[in-house]
Amino acid sequence: AQLQESGPGLVKPSQTLSLTCAVSGDSITSPGYYWSWIRQPPGEDLEWLGYIAYSGSVYYSPVFSSRVSISRDTSKNQFTLRLFAVTPEDTALYMCAADLSPFLSSDLSMYRFRGQGTQATVSS
Repeated sequence: AQLQESGPGLVKPSQTLSLTCAVSGDSITSPGYYWSWIRQPPGEDLEWLGYIAYSGSVYYSPVFSSRVSISRDTSKNQFTLRLFAVTPEDTALYMCAADLSPFLSSDLSMYRFRGQGTQATVSS
């Protein structure tokens, strides 16, 4: 599968950041696949935000669970991350990744497929 992230690039504090991962070469409903979002703030470690499974079930990192949502559009074969009430600390490179195991990990080397990432900046 090939994964391609897209998003607005710049959002204001307190707004909702919405990013999409378009998938080609495989279906997001293919049995066994887990589709994750991972981010890396500048100068900091990678952070795993959550995944949506092939079944549509979701699991979020406890760190972000109060303000993150992952959904999917099976007709477009894509999944979307929404991060609510963003602050400048949410500025990061956001990446989508996928594997046949439900990793709860930010280690990108563990994922079979991953996108190049899209930069999101939170600033007024």
